[in-house]
Amino acid sequence: MLAVLSVVMLALNIYWWIIIASAILSWLFAFNIVNSGNPFVDSIATFLYKATEPLYRRIRRFMPDLGGIDLSPLVALLGIFFLQQVIIIYLYPAVASAGI
Repeated sequence: MLAVLSVVMLALNIYWWIIIASAILSWLFAFNIVNSGNPFVDSIATFLYKATEPLYRRIRRFMPDLGGIDLSPLVALLGIFFLQQVIIIYLYPAVASAGI
């Protein structure tokens, strides 16, 4: 069971970095630092969009409209942090003490 929790923690860490990369790439697009016409950059942007947009869409349903400011990546990162802390503080010790 500890192995399953470790895999979940690894998946959450990977998704954390995907969200960070998506936010940075969106800033690079906004300030015209990278060329969106480049096929390599476009393929990375497409992957990041498809990986993050389903979660962002769910978060945006509950977030107030703040104009041009999108706080859904921040909320997603806070949610991942919360899940990781629940796993570390409550689930790891419970599983370890149960001997599963």
